[in-house]
Amino acid sequence: MNKNLGWKLIVIVATLLFFLFGIFGIPERWSGSGLLAALQNRIHLGLDLKGGTHLILQVQVNDAVNVDSDNAVERLKADLRARKINYTEISKPDPVNNPDKVVLKGVPPESRSDLLSIVQDRLPEYDLTSGADNTWTVSMKPQALADLKNRAVTQAIETIRNRIDQLGVSEPIIEEHGLGQYQILVQLPGVDDPARVKEIMQSTAMLEIRQSFGGPYPSEQQALQDKGGVLPPDQMLLPGRSVGPSDSEGGQAWYLISRASAVTGRDLRAADQSRDENGQPSVSFTLTGEGGRRFASFTGAHVGDNLAVVLDNKVQEVAVIKDQIHDQGVINGRFTEQQAKDLAMILRSGALPAGIKYLEERTVGPSLGSDSIRAGVTAAVIGMLAVLVFMLVYYHAAGINADIALILNLIILLGFLGFSGATLTLPGIAGVILTVGMGVDSNVLIFERIREELRNGKTPPSAVEQGFGHAWITIVDTHVTTIVSAVILFIFGTGPVRGFAVTLSFGLFANLFTAVFVSRVIFDWLLSRKQRGEALSIG
Repeated sequence: MNKNLGWKLIVIVATLLFFLFGIFGIPERWSGSGLLAALQNRIHLGLDLKGGTHLILQVQVNDAVNVDSDNAVERLKADLRARKINYTEISKPDPVNNPDKVVLKGVPPESRSDLLSIVQDRLPEYDLTSGADNTWTVSMKPQALADLKNRAVTQAIETIRNRIDQLGVSEPIIEEHGLGQYQILVQLPGVDDPARVKEIMQSTAMLEIRQSFGGPYPSEQQALQDKGGVLPPDQMLLPGRSVGPSDSEGGQAWYLISRASAVTGRDLRAADQSRDENGQPSVSFTLTGEGGRRFASFTGAHVGDNLAVVLDNKVQEVAVIKDQIHDQGVINGRFTEQQAKDLAMILRSGALPAGIKYLEERTVGPSLGSDSIRAGVTAAVIGMLAVLVFMLVYYHAAGINADIALILNLIILLGFLGFSGATLTLPGIAGVILTVGMGVDSNVLIFERIREELRNGKTPPSAVEQGFGHAWITIVDTHVTTIVSAVILFIFGTGPVRGFAVTLSFGLFANLFTAVFVSRVIFDWLLSRKQRGEALSIG
């Protein structure tokens, strides 16, 4: 007989109390409604149960590649000037389909080694290849290109998660969508304003401060005509609102600004809603130390010139640099209170590295979620009761043993969901039901082996010992193979499929504890109370 029966019973009771705490915590009231409220606070429901918004987003990764190659062009220009290497043109022939390729024309043959040195030292992610008529192509290395695109998706996920977290959406699912290239799955349970959430998620909020060379112009054609029909290579036209005193309020205008930025949103340290000198909503920002130094250097060298604040490739305002500015500024834009608050939040959470496009949007109503909860809980209760009754009828008193193990298995699984903060979805409920079935299977294997040993003339203690010993290998084998399948589902699945994999995996680990350890302790306790030679009731 097991001499350590006492401490094993203590372990079981402690486990039961621990996971009951995981399910209910410390309820404010010990009534039925109080326990139900505590359960709802601890067990979080997924989109299919609570209702909400389901989105699939496509990350425009070429936007991130364009930003990197634009920076490469600026570095290349600066280094060529520093080494006094002549050239006629630097351009990107196809920024839409091949944003990673930069063409450099007119470099003298004698400057070949210097150009190669610049690319190798200053642009290690790029390759340099020669063409006809002193033309060179600077293109991003394939591995560097793939890494940049993957980083853009990862950064987009983190940025969107930061924004959603600040909105207070509980238990959102934001992850890479495995069914498409550079796609993101977003599920927002309980969202009551999906339009605002979509607007905040999609806004890149890319803040740039650039030099302004002209504007506002009423049209692009007018701006080109003012520059003789051809823009300088280091300047570009961007749309914005009219800010001149004679322009109509909020009218469309065009501005000629520099391609290079003095500072960008990546240099931001903080951004907060504020009010300007007229009491209107605005956004104040503070730059990092390095960003502040660059901004001070830029504004100090351009006192008297115009400065453009660009947000999402639109000019928000243009101002004259009256004095050197260090690390603080204000964005005015005729914002509403909510717009200023949202803009400050977006800037704090970081700019998206690339634009996003909505590929799919579905809204799940709470009534559907309530029906799913009701149907899932009903199926779980009916299935559980049917299993408990079957075990009692078929295995007699030993069936009580199996029923206790199954109930404890369910408590452990729900307690795990409460402690981990995992989201319970409809497939997750299916995982719970499947776990109950696996628990029954384990008990059947053990009980049938004990029956066989008793028919072979073994005493009850010996039959129990042999039954658990021989069934153990089979139980571990079946559980390990199922857990491996669940792990594969978790790695390659998304959303609710992962929820199913999580509940099934932990339920199987719990089942190894309840079906083997707990059930064995109960058998040992029952045998310790029987007289020598007394039969074991196992059907």
